[in-house]
Amino acid sequence: MSTTTPDTPLPYYEDVSPGTGGLPPRAWTAGSDAARLSLGGDWAFRLSPTATTEDESFARPDYDTTGWDTVAVPGHWVLQGHGAPVYTNVLYPFPVDPPRVPTENPTGDHRRVFDLPGDWPAGGDAVLRFEGVESCARVWLNGQELGVFKGSRLPHEFAVGELLRPRGNVLAVRVHQWSSGSYLEDQDQWWLPGIFREVTLSHRPADAVGDFFVHASYDHASGEGTLRVDAEPGGRVTVPELGLDLATGESATVAVEPWTAETPRLYEATLATGGERAPLRVGFRTVVVEDGVIKVNGKRVLFRGVNRHEFHPEAGRAVDLETMREDLVLMKRHNINAVRTSHYPPHPAFLDLCDELGLWVIDECDLETHGFVDLGWRGNPVDDDRWTPALVDRARRMVERDKNHASVVMWSLGNECGTGRGLTAMAEWIRERDPSRVIHYEGDMSCADTDVYSRMYAPHQEVEQIGRRAEAPWADAGLDAKRRALPFILCEYAHAMGNGPGGLSEYQRLFEAHERCQGGFVWEWIDHGIAKRTPEGELFYGYGGDFGEELHDGNFVCDGLLFPDRTPSPGLIEYKKVIEPVRIEGDGAAGTVRVTNTHDFADLSHLAFSWVYETEGVEVDGGELAVPPLGPGESAEVELAGRPATDSTGEALWTVRARLAADTAWAPAGHEVAWGQFPAAPARQAPAAAQAEDRAPAAAQTPAATGAAAVAPRREGDTIVLGPGVFDAASGALVSLGGLEVTGPRLDVWRAPTDNDNGAAWQPDERYGLIWRALGLHRLRHRVDAVETADDALTVRTRVAPAATDVGLVAVYRWTADAADGSRLRLAVSVTPHGEWTCPLPRLGVRLGVPAALGRAEWFGGGPGEAYPDTRAASRIGRWTLTVDAMQTTYVRPQENGARADVRWARLTGEDGTGIAVEGAPPFWFTARRWTTEQLDAAEHTPDLSASADTVWVNLDHGQQGIGSQSCGPGVLPPYRLDAGPAEFSFTFSRI
Repeated sequence: MSTTTPDTPLPYYEDVSPGTGGLPPRAWTAGSDAARLSLGGDWAFRLSPTATTEDESFARPDYDTTGWDTVAVPGHWVLQGHGAPVYTNVLYPFPVDPPRVPTENPTGDHRRVFDLPGDWPAGGDAVLRFEGVESCARVWLNGQELGVFKGSRLPHEFAVGELLRPRGNVLAVRVHQWSSGSYLEDQDQWWLPGIFREVTLSHRPADAVGDFFVHASYDHASGEGTLRVDAEPGGRVTVPELGLDLATGESATVAVEPWTAETPRLYEATLATGGERAPLRVGFRTVVVEDGVIKVNGKRVLFRGVNRHEFHPEAGRAVDLETMREDLVLMKRHNINAVRTSHYPPHPAFLDLCDELGLWVIDECDLETHGFVDLGWRGNPVDDDRWTPALVDRARRMVERDKNHASVVMWSLGNECGTGRGLTAMAEWIRERDPSRVIHYEGDMSCADTDVYSRMYAPHQEVEQIGRRAEAPWADAGLDAKRRALPFILCEYAHAMGNGPGGLSEYQRLFEAHERCQGGFVWEWIDHGIAKRTPEGELFYGYGGDFGEELHDGNFVCDGLLFPDRTPSPGLIEYKKVIEPVRIEGDGAAGTVRVTNTHDFADLSHLAFSWVYETEGVEVDGGELAVPPLGPGESAEVELAGRPATDSTGEALWTVRARLAADTAWAPAGHEVAWGQFPAAPARQAPAAAQAEDRAPAAAQTPAATGAAAVAPRREGDTIVLGPGVFDAASGALVSLGGLEVTGPRLDVWRAPTDNDNGAAWQPDERYGLIWRALGLHRLRHRVDAVETADDALTVRTRVAPAATDVGLVAVYRWTADAADGSRLRLAVSVTPHGEWTCPLPRLGVRLGVPAALGRAEWFGGGPGEAYPDTRAASRIGRWTLTVDAMQTTYVRPQENGARADVRWARLTGEDGTGIAVEGAPPFWFTARRWTTEQLDAAEHTPDLSASADTVWVNLDHGQQGIGSQSCGPGVLPPYRLDAGPAEFSFTFSRI
C-alpha cells in the first residue's frame, strides 16, 4: 500500500525492522548484588514538530542545551506541557500508508548527564536498559550511537561498558511519536509519546547472570514439584526451605506446596554464577488443557478477571510501584483473581506483585492493528511477511522477559489484529520456546493458532450455546472440531463504561453451569480520564476531544471499574458481589443457611462467619456462625441461632457475612469477602399505626383501610387543602406539605441516558438512549384534563406526551389524607399507555422538588450504593444515611446515577431534623440530587453541573429500565426492560 518506490530507502523510524544494536532479550529479575544506577529524574528536553527538524549534534557530549526545557523521566512529554495527548479507539490518528508516517511527527530529544557512583565496580561490562519508550527511540552514549528500537511496551538493552567514564556521561535519546511501530500499537488508549518507564544502568561483572529459565512444575497426584533452572552461564540454584542446592540444568523433585492465585505459595531461591547472585521466587504449578478444560494443578479454574491498561490520571502510563500495588490490592479485595494485561506486557514489577499476591495472568503481546479493520484489513502487517520479524521479536521479548512468573498462565499473541501468517509465526515460536503455558488470541474465530476459544462481548445466549459446545459451525470442518474441543473464555465482556455494567450475574451463572465456560475479563479496570482543572481550579477528568484531537472517540476511554482517581465505582462493588467465592443462601423461616465454597483450590478455613438479625434495618442480635472448613465445591447446611426473643416488630432479615480470619498481604482481618441476606418472619407484625422515632414511618394505608373517617378536601381561594397538603386549584399540583414548600410530584419517565443506554453503533441491540431522544421523552408535555374533588379525595387527571407523536401516558393522581391525625398524605398513581409504544421507558415514577436545606437522606431499603434492575446484586437491605451530595456517582461523563433499590421508606431532613418522609407500596427506587435530570443530561463534564441553591430534586420510581452493557456489549436482558404498560403505585408523604 505504500507509495514509496522499492529503491527509496526508508528512514529508520519507518522501516519495519524491530531495531538495531540491541542485546538479545532476557529474563527479568527484580535485583541482584550487581551495581545498578537509576537514570530517572529531570532530563533536558527539546520538542521538534518533525522527525528531521533538528540535526543529531545534540548527542555530542559538548552540545550546549541552554534554553532547553526539562521533562521528568519516566514520563510523557504531552502530559508535561509539550503538545497534547490523543485518544482513538480504532482509527489511526495519521494516514494509513504502512510503514510510512506523516512528516508532522513530534520528536522529543532527551539528554541526561550522569556520573558513575564512587563505588561503581571497576572492570566488567555494563548494560543500559530501557523498560518502555513510545514509539521509536534512537540512542547515543557519550556521542557514540548505540542503536534504534521499537516496541513501546517492551524492554531494550545495549552493551555500554567500553563507553562509560567516571564523570560527565551524556546519554542522548531521540524519541519519535510516530513510527512503523505505531501501526502495531493501535490499542484503544491515549497515544502518549515519551520515555515512560525506567532507564537503568547495570554493571555486568565477569561471569554475571545472563538469561535464565525457571521450570517449576507440580504433580497434583503425588504432591511433588520438580525444579530445573536453565541459565547462561551456568551456576547453582539454592532453595533453603526445600533443602535444594542444584547445578543449573539439573532437576530435583520434592514435596512442595503448589502456587495458585488463591494460595500464592512462593519459595525464596538464589541463582549464583561466578560473578553475581540473583534472587528468585519459585512457584510450583502446572497448566494444561485437558478434556477441553484449562486446568492448573489438576483442577479447572474459573477466571474472575479484569483487563488492565497501565494508567494514572496525571502520569499516564508512567505508573509507579505503589500504584501498581494499589491496583492489585483493590483487585484482591474485590474478589478478582485474574488480569489480562491489555494490550501489552505490563511493567515487569507488576508481574512480581501478581506472583506475590496471587492473580492468574494472561500476558499479552504489544500488538494491535485494529485500524485496518475499516479498510477490509488491506495492508494488515500481521499478514505481510515483511513485518513478521518485528512480530516475532515482540513475542520473543515478552516471553523471555516474563517466563519465570508463576502468575503467567497464558501468552496472548495480541489483540484485534485480524488474522495472518505473522500470528502463526509468533505462536509457533512461543510454543517451541515455552510449551508449558496456554496460547491465547481472540481475533481468529478458527482458533488455528490457539489453545483456547476466546471471544469478546458474546451475548448471554451465545455463551450458553458455547457452553454446550453447540455454537455455530466454522467453515473448515477440522478447525471447527478443534474449536469445539477447546475451553472458552470471554477475554472482554461486561463493558464498564459509565453506569454499569448490567447482566453480570447472568454471565456468572453461565460460567458456573458449564465446565467449558471458564469465566471472563471485564473491560476494563480503570477510567482513563486525564486530570484537568477549570479556570477556577476545580478538578475534573478529560477524555477524547478535550485536547484538540483531529480524530477522537470521546469518553470511550473512560470505561473502567475504577474512576481515574482509583475510587471504586458501583460497577466494581457489583462485580465483587457477583464473583464472590462463597455462596451464602438461606431459609429464614427455617433458620438455616447453606454455605457453598466456590473457590477452585482453597478451603474455608481462612474465613470467619457471622450472622446478624435485623428488624426494620435495626440490629436486634448477632453472633458468630460455625461453618466447617469446606473444600472447593463443597456445601453445608448450617443452623442459625434461634430467632431472638424480642418484641421487635416489622420486616426482619438475616444477614450472614464471611470475613478474613487473619491478616493477609492484601487485606486485614475482618475484611468482608462474601455475604448473603434473606428474609425471616418477624416475631410479630407491627400495628398499622405504629411509628416510633427509631423506626420507619408506618405502612401507607387509606382511611378506608383503617376504618377512620375520611378527611375531605376544601377550597381556600385558589388552593385546595387536604390534610397536610396544599394544592394549586387550577393544576392540582401539590405546592406545600405541612408548611414545607414542594414542587410536584408529577409523572416522570426521562433519565439522562447512560453510555450503555446510548449504546455502540456496531452492536445489534436497539440503542434505546437514541430512540428515547428521537421519540422526545426528554421534552414531555403535561396536560391537565381535570381536577376533581370528592368527599375523601382529590383526583387529578393528566396526559403526558412528547410533541410530534400520538403516543402518550394517561396519569391519574388520587390524593387522600389519613384522618388519624391529619399528618399523612397518600398519593395513588395509575398510568395507562396510549398509542403504540415500540420501546421501553427509561423510568416510571414521579419527580418532586423539596427545599435545598433538606440535604440529609435516610432510607430503609437497598444500599449503601446505587443499583438498577440488572445491577442490584450488591444492594443490601438496611437502614442507610448519606448526604444528598454523597448519593451522587460522579461518572466522568455525567449520566443517570444514584438510584437506590427496594426502598420501603425514605426521609429528607435538614440540620434541624425537620423535613419530609415518604413510604412506598410496593418498594420503590429513590433518587435525590441538587440538579434536574435535564441539567444532568446536558452536562459533558462534572464541572458542568451546578447545584441548585433552592431545590433538591427527588425521583420516586415505580420502575427503572435496566442498564445492560451496550456501550460495547449486549443490551438489557428482557427481564430488565421497563416495557410501557398499565401500572399502579402509591406513596404516602408526611412532614417530619
